[in-house]
Amino acid sequence: MNRSELLASVGRLAVIRRPAAPVRPAAGQPGSLSTYVPDVPEVFVAILDDGRILAFNGHVDLGTGIRTSLGQIVAEELDVPARRVTVLLGDTAATPNQGPTIASATIQISTVPLRCAAAQARGALFELAAQRLGVATEQLATDDAQIFCAANRHGARVTFAELLAGRSMTLELDTGTPVKDPSTYRLVGRSSPRVDLPAKATGALTFVHDMRVPGMLHGRVVRPPYSGIDSGAFVGTSFERVERESVAHIAGVRDVVVIGDFVGVVAEREEQAIRAARELRVKWKPLPPLGSLDDPGAAISAAPAKRRPLLEEGDVESVRGLPGTTTLSRTYVWPYQMHGSIGPSCSVADYREPGKGRITVWSGTQNPVSLRCDLATLLQRDEADIDVVRMEAAGCYGRNCADDVCGDALLLSRAVGAPVRVQLSRADEHTWEPKGCGQVVDVTGTVSDDGRLLGYDFVTRYPSNDAPLLASLLTGAAAPQARVFEMGDRTAVSPYESPHRRFACDDLAPLVRSSWFRGVSALPNSFAHDSFVDEMAALTGCDPLEFRLRHLNDTRAAELLEAVAVRAGWTHRKRGSKAADERYARGHGIAYARYVHSRFPGFGAAWSAWAVELVVDRVTGQVRVERITVGQDTGTMINPDGVRHQIHGNVIQVLSRSLKERVRFVDGKVASREWGSYPILTFPELPAVDIVLMPRQGEPPLGAGESASVPGPAALANAIYDATGVRLLAPPFTQETVREGLRAAGKLLAAEPAQAANN
Repeated sequence: MNRSELLASVGRLAVIRRPAAPVRPAAGQPGSLSTYVPDVPEVFVAILDDGRILAFNGHVDLGTGIRTSLGQIVAEELDVPARRVTVLLGDTAATPNQGPTIASATIQISTVPLRCAAAQARGALFELAAQRLGVATEQLATDDAQIFCAANRHGARVTFAELLAGRSMTLELDTGTPVKDPSTYRLVGRSSPRVDLPAKATGALTFVHDMRVPGMLHGRVVRPPYSGIDSGAFVGTSFERVERESVAHIAGVRDVVVIGDFVGVVAEREEQAIRAARELRVKWKPLPPLGSLDDPGAAISAAPAKRRPLLEEGDVESVRGLPGTTTLSRTYVWPYQMHGSIGPSCSVADYREPGKGRITVWSGTQNPVSLRCDLATLLQRDEADIDVVRMEAAGCYGRNCADDVCGDALLLSRAVGAPVRVQLSRADEHTWEPKGCGQVVDVTGTVSDDGRLLGYDFVTRYPSNDAPLLASLLTGAAAPQARVFEMGDRTAVSPYESPHRRFACDDLAPLVRSSWFRGVSALPNSFAHDSFVDEMAALTGCDPLEFRLRHLNDTRAAELLEAVAVRAGWTHRKRGSKAADERYARGHGIAYARYVHSRFPGFGAAWSAWAVELVVDRVTGQVRVERITVGQDTGTMINPDGVRHQIHGNVIQVLSRSLKERVRFVDGKVASREWGSYPILTFPELPAVDIVLMPRQGEPPLGAGESASVPGPAALANAIYDATGVRLLAPPFTQETVREGLRAAGKLLAAEPAQAANN
């Protein structure tokens, strides 16, 4: 049910917000440039006389379970079972414009109006019930969508549905509406089954990949040869010719569509479209030489950048060289990585000419409103003409090709005058998805011999991420010009205090097509922070946990670290002291971070800490992670099981990113086109995971979707150091990387003769 239909109906109560102009992105920050203001008010909560309770949120569920948690929030304020609430997410025709689903901000920020709307609806229903029952509102109670006199639970009752029969009530949202005291919660804070899982488990229509509409055709795209590059004069201008007759023999082919560098085929069946895309002969102009990305760290370091100071306190140079101190400098390099969605991106689009119906796009996007604006730009149509229906898709946790494939499907649908479904190939997804950015971090720190951090100088270099809609770039609807954004400052300021410290960010243009990925720049920045502070502790002979606690001026952070250490059985450790002839070296590592998102100084999501136990084979370089203890302080948890699910997902993904994942480039282009060249973690490699959730019910809820990923890489690197005495400064910590580190430090053991012969 879209907003217009809902508000025109009889027998309902709706809490609305008058439409307003979209929030413009801050200077230097990515975001939609849409100015579209819908004619129809936005609805947050609707209660209908058929018993339905509907909640609307503009964000989407990326597998995080927010649909379940949002339902719990509304049900709590209305005193109904959670199963009674249906949550609609990310449908541009039905839900409010609350921006993209990023920054772990859904529960932390965007639920405030939803919670207040539910409380407001409850108050209005109480007023109606007071009139019906002849009882003052303060004497009423409610349970399971029925209202009654609290002093006489077995007396007269009236249901929400009965109160709304024949009425059309519309309330203006008041975010100052009093809400429940957390001490009275019955649903929030209790684990609730995920409402999205039954449909997924039974094969009901949930995923966009399974969407079918009458008359639907199938499309495939043929991408240009500048694999994964989206800026430069050759983008959109490299097409030379196509030999349409090369696919004339394939049954079912309906059309070959060429617009600039956008090339696609449409056929009656999917396998026909796949074959046609494979056999279509396309001639492209020669490409100019591209900058080498064989060593992404060197390329990032050499690229022109503009330094942006973030914070300076004291004088970092003044403590360098003082008696009784040590000054150390390190450079940390983070690789380009993929979202690596298991299912390639998919979309169905149904284009309609002006005056002949609405354009509808079924999508797995995490940014429905931004996508609608991008599609309107692509087509040169009004946003008011387009509906984006958000469906489940393969996980992304950032900008993969979910938006791009919508542009593909829409162009092909317009060309053939019928709905078209496009699913990318694995090679197209791997090659063209906007990559998680590589990053280079330079740190210089000064520590006293008695273990006091005196100075800390930190500069992070981060290539911008934007990734305009690919179809717009290939067709010339958008200029292929690299833009510089200020996105490298997430968690750039160390959580560890020192009297002299300086933080800056070098902003530079993208070197390859890239966009936000889970943890954005915070994960590499925290890798540097917690690897460096661990090395400072080792230099001064301090226990790593003790050193961290000594320099944390955050009670909740300290309490979390201590709780994780207790659960993990952490004992005072002297680092890097393993026997020289020990083949299987066991190590323990610890790390802490609070994910701070958005433009500096930003806002904090949940606190998180890791303690890792692993074993390093000093012959092969293999790292086997045996146990991870992860703690998180999320404030009030709506659904504790949902938080646990998120932590598990973070652990699995960041283990894969830290131990295996790195995009490979050849001649400046993306060369990782399938899983063989981009391996990910496998089930047998998963360690035991123990989760510590801090009891903070009643505190403001904090973002949980990304926080537990941020300390992971440093904890692993610190454990590898504990096992081997070797500091690794550049993930992934593959067997080859670890062997090379051991070899350089003179700590690589020779294989036993029998094993060497087998190798």
